[in-house]
Amino acid sequence: MGRIAVIGAGMGAMAAAARLAVAGHRVTVYERTETYGGAVRRFERDGFAFDTGPALLPLPAVYRDLFVKTGKEPLEDCVELVQVDPSARHLFADGTVVSLPNASRAGVVGALDEALGSGAGQRWGDFLVRAREAWDRTRRPLLEEPLWPNWQVLAEREPYPSVPHKKLLRTRRAATLAEIGHWELRDERLAALLGSHALAYGLDPRSTPASAAVLPYLEHAFGTWYVRGGMRELARAVYERCRKRRVEFVFGAEVTAVPVKDGRAAGVELADGRVADADHVVAGVDPARLAALTGSAPGRLDADTDVRADAGSVRPVRFSVLLALRGGREAGAAHRTVVHAPDDQTELDLLVAPGGDRPVRPTVTVLRPDDPALAPDGDHESVVLSAVLSGEAGWDRESTARTCTDLLLEAAEAVLPDLRERLLWQETRAPEPGSSGISAPALAAGRGRFLHPANTTRLPGLYRVGEWAHPGGGLPHSGMSGALVAGLIVEGPEFRGSQ
Repeated sequence: MGRIAVIGAGMGAMAAAARLAVAGHRVTVYERTETYGGAVRRFERDGFAFDTGPALLPLPAVYRDLFVKTGKEPLEDCVELVQVDPSARHLFADGTVVSLPNASRAGVVGALDEALGSGAGQRWGDFLVRAREAWDRTRRPLLEEPLWPNWQVLAEREPYPSVPHKKLLRTRRAATLAEIGHWELRDERLAALLGSHALAYGLDPRSTPASAAVLPYLEHAFGTWYVRGGMRELARAVYERCRKRRVEFVFGAEVTAVPVKDGRAAGVELADGRVADADHVVAGVDPARLAALTGSAPGRLDADTDVRADAGSVRPVRFSVLLALRGGREAGAAHRTVVHAPDDQTELDLLVAPGGDRPVRPTVTVLRPDDPALAPDGDHESVVLSAVLSGEAGWDRESTARTCTDLLLEAAEAVLPDLRERLLWQETRAPEPGSSGISAPALAAGRGRFLHPANTTRLPGLYRVGEWAHPGGGLPHSGMSGALVAGLIVEGPEFRGSQ
């Protein structure tokens, strides 16, 4: 039985902690804040409650597996999962509206044909078949296996299949999502629908590899799910599972260094000067912070795999506005509505290279859960507006947040009846200056740009976990990252499988 120190109480870190505890290790989690969950947080005021991080669960099987492997109570005994239907409503720039049924290919094809014209649904359905092929080729190496020896193949080979070109009597392979939209979908609204799945992670479809086709496929194949009471309930359930497995949590404990003894990680040093010895250290932190904890230059820890997080880059961020509204949610309201930008090319230009006197109205997601737990009573409604914006937008200036808030409210007026009259109060959640930004999902191709650092590091005994590590990709994959790390440690410190 070994001593394991886990840095951070995010979802991936807690998943690793629970699995390691079940394997017989003594696990202590050190969290610098006063609570668990990482980005999965909740804001409460005047009887209203809001998810301030991820709000929907696209791949519940990850957490079902975690709960099966760490105790007797399955996931559904610990939280209530609800399938969101429609999966999403899209309001396009030309005013067209389409509601997409959850996990129904025939329903989606019919809805697209009715809203966009005959043939649109079939083109989207054919695209999903090709996206499934990309998923089948990358699922295991990207999500279920250590990074080696797959990383070079994943970096260089595009898994999205070639498509026959009817006029040229040959096949051609789309290299980016934008090319899929132009060549295969042949409709600006379908292209916007495809691009919105990448934009949700701060990715520009014009430079995102075609392998990102797996993102809409995942939503189509496995459905979109909501955790009753908000996603914070999932974080609570994982935390309680850890506690039942006798994982110890130390909150308000900032780790400032990872001591090294005999050439391997030997524990954690805390801000108050205490040193906690450990046989292994699991770090659920971003690459820049991990480099600082080990005294390494950013990227150095990744040299053994040649897959490096670009610690110096400025990533896109998520900007949110929380709305407390008088008046209940009307019948037939969609849980999620995506209001597409009126000028998507300018939106993308400002995402990757901000400039100009004023931001343009971005693509805005409006979340309206049908959940009594989030409002004081049936005569009120809790709503979250969010958009992905440039991390270089000057978030240290109050005027930037005020302008962006106005733009999100402007978009939301197309979805929320009489918004201004119903508004009791609003809370803006702007990113902190220097925020590490949104973690993009792990994707194949793109010369490895979208692969994440391996779970092992150059320093024996130190492991990565969570959204910034392999497999990465935010909330759905965090549990997978935890499973991989637990497996590496359980198999022994000599195991070098992910390098």
